[in-house]
Amino acid sequence: MRAWKRVVKVGIGLAFGGTLVVLLCNWWVVSSTRSQIYFDVQRLPANDVGLVLGTSRFVKGGKENLFFRYRMEATARLWKEGKVKYLILSGNNDSEYYNEPEDMEKALLKLGVPSDVMIPDYAGYRTFDSILRCKDVFKQHHITIISQNFHNARALYIGNHEGINAVAFAAQDVPDGYSLRTLIREYMARPLAMLDVHWLRPQPEMGNRKL
Repeated sequence: MRAWKRVVKVGIGLAFGGTLVVLLCNWWVVSSTRSQIYFDVQRLPANDVGLVLGTSRFVKGGKENLFFRYRMEATARLWKEGKVKYLILSGNNDSEYYNEPEDMEKALLKLGVPSDVMIPDYAGYRTFDSILRCKDVFKQHHITIISQNFHNARALYIGNHEGINAVAFAAQDVPDGYSLRTLIREYMARPLAMLDVHWLRPQPEMGNRKL
């Protein structure tokens, strides 16, 4: 019985410690990048290149993903306002049936952005990959990251530790789009990003082949 109580206490302690670490990591990622995120187009510094982070065009059930829609609308607006000249569309293309960069390009064409300013990045499987490939494959060190606010903090944190001079523009948010699963995923993704940056150092693909 004593051994069982000891196991329970250890389990509770580990759970508490793990939760505290996750919360502290989230606090640091958000607080250390807050000054780099812009919500007002007029105050956003201009850069030659915008890095658009990918997401699926549709959600489960085939409904429109408003995160995608608002992200594309923000991107088109920044280009039309002269805040960016060229766009790297970085997303997942893990099969011939799923291609985020291509979906982004089609959406932006409909919004009036010409094809000759868009560069697809077909191997942006994760945010970490998108940021590193922007620097190592596309040779860009001064960029504007375009995504929703919650995502921008993680992307900026990675960029800050990879020698990239970046700001970010927060696309319109989707308050009703935040399920518990989405929130948990982002809360866990930030500590994992810190692990990638400081310890794991995974290497992204160096090519740019469309599947």
